[in-house]
Amino acid sequence: QGQLMESGGGLVQPGGSLRLSCAPSERTVSTNTMGWFRQAPGKEREFVAAIRNGGITRYASSLKGRFTIRRVVAENSVTLQMNTLNPEDTAVYYCASSSNNLITSSMSNPQFYNWWGQGTQVTVSS
Repeated sequence: QGQLMESGGGLVQPGGSLRLSCAPSERTVSTNTMGWFRQAPGKEREFVAAIRNGGITRYASSLKGRFTIRRVVAENSVTLQMNTLNPEDTAVYYCASSSNNLITSSMSNPQFYNWWGQGTQVTVSS
């Protein structure tokens, strides 16, 4: 079982929107940097977006403008707002957390994240 809990996945039609949420399920999880990755069937896991303390964000270049990551300080969680979804966005979306305030160039590297969720399925289909 993952140390982070994702929610908000599901089935959506092309052009629709979804909002994913992620929060630690254990007090020992540090959330200095939190990120989202995704893995489509038959493909490698890829970076989606990340945010660190202070609100610094980084996005996969192909997704910037459609996806927005935000930190919910009061809940020690993050959300990923996904708009104008298309079938190529279909994947399992994983939340990850790091105990470090990662520099921007490191945010997209899964090796720098200490904790992971089990993933939530997002399916974009008509």
